[in-house]
Amino acid sequence: MIIITGATGQLGSRIVERLLERAPANEVGVSVRDAAKASSLAERGVRVRTGDFTEPAGLEHAFEGADRVLIISAAIRGDAAVAASKTAVDAARAAGARRILYTSHQAASKDSLFAPQLTHADTEAYLAGLDIPFTALRNGFYASTLGYYVGAALRTGELVVPEDGPFSWTAHDDLAEAAAIALADDGVLDGVTPPLTAPELLDFEAVAAILSELSGRRITRVTAGDDEWKAAAVADGVPEPAAEFTLGMFRAARRGEFAVADPTLEKLLGRPAIPARAVLQGLI
Repeated sequence: MIIITGATGQLGSRIVERLLERAPANEVGVSVRDAAKASSLAERGVRVRTGDFTEPAGLEHAFEGADRVLIISAAIRGDAAVAASKTAVDAARAAGARRILYTSHQAASKDSLFAPQLTHADTEAYLAGLDIPFTALRNGFYASTLGYYVGAALRTGELVVPEDGPFSWTAHDDLAEAAAIALADDGVLDGVTPPLTAPELLDFEAVAAILSELSGRRITRVTAGDDEWKAAAVADGVPEPAAEFTLGMFRAARRGEFAVADPTLEKLLGRPAIPARAVLQGLI
């Protein structure tokens, strides 16, 4: 059985849909925190069980009979995130999974300026130290992140963000299909993958230009100092730790951590990747 965690989330739900195009429903299981939210999957024959990365006993039940397990990285930060991922990995191994897959990130590194990359690097290292085949899907930077900035830019005519650098904005739909392929075709991606990215690199200056074209309104990219941007974000109601977390993304971008594009994703999909422009069009 193929087990997917986080199957009601933005990425996980898409992966399940793509996997059901490749595998019978009775061979697919999901581990979710709230089984009620996955009732539609249960109606289609998918095995739905409750599982929480902080509760090993529950994961044992959720992963029962697993052949392959996809662990979608937890939406928590710091040491707790590493511990949660390791708990899920251990549970998958104990369940007898022949392969463990994990959603990592293209910039996973122990010296990244963006906190999630430290978690991904630690989890990759943990997987590599086990006696079981694994796949760390080094996903490109989610293009949906742009949604946090588009609304204000369209309202004010200004895209105000700190100094940045190029991002390889990549669509959830493409990454979901890649994960489904890796789950259905065991071994097609082994170990730490190359960056799974769209081919185009865009900084926020380029994003502002595309928004201008799509909206018919001039959108000007305005560079704010880090402290200035953080103070404004906090004044708008963003918790200070969250604002500092986001600053890490911009600091990493201007160091070039996300300025990497690779052909692996398009080769795996057998088609062009969805461009950031199309994602932005859907956000307007």
